[in-house]
Amino acid sequence: MVTVPMISLWILFGLACGQTASVPNPTNESGNPQRPRPVKGQVLTSTTMPAATLAFDKNFKYVGAQSFVLYDVANAEQHFFVDADKEGRVKRFYWIQFEGYLPTNAHAYRYKANDVVNIGGFDFIADAFARNVKANPSPANSDGSRARAFLEKNGYRIAGDEILMLRLVHLVDEAKRNELMIIYMEDLSGLGLTAADLAPDGRAAPRWKEISRGLLERAQKGMKVVRAGTGQ
Repeated sequence: MVTVPMISLWILFGLACGQTASVPNPTNESGNPQRPRPVKGQVLTSTTMPAATLAFDKNFKYVGAQSFVLYDVANAEQHFFVDADKEGRVKRFYWIQFEGYLPTNAHAYRYKANDVVNIGGFDFIADAFARNVKANPSPANSDGSRARAFLEKNGYRIAGDEILMLRLVHLVDEAKRNELMIIYMEDLSGLGLTAADLAPDGRAAPRWKEISRGLLERAQKGMKVVRAGTGQ
């Protein structure tokens, strides 16, 4: 995800961001976003960057997709699968984003690879967060704000202010100019905790390792990623 690091989509969408080469003066080059990758039932198919299928549990409803040029430097394509009640309150969701820099620049993605997990033959940099979604709004032109607007336009909103989020990033090419990002979010209120409780100085800080591990396990349980040609 292109941008200066920030906090939000509500907060979580900003935390999806990685670090990139500095872009102090974005150009106005017109990008050419591709038609969104097809989704049939619960399966999203990508034929390139990377070539794979992503299948999601039947409890997650596909909301749709959108494509746009992000900050005038990269093409971005977003897809959303949500688990929500009849009133549109989202308990859990997957946000999938395919992103790549435009040929008009030489930027590259830079992430701190503290934890790496292999899913479906792809190495993903994994980061988990506990946050209050009202803490800081994201910039109006960010991919986070666009994602929020898309979900709200389709009648969905986060069930509570306290959330758990897992960000998975696969850098597609050696030049690190293209990425596949999967974000999995859950409402934190079911655990009877707040984000402040799970902060390094919070009352439940000793539980963070266990909670973040469980978050990763649930995220993996609800989806299946298959590299094209492997059938696994």
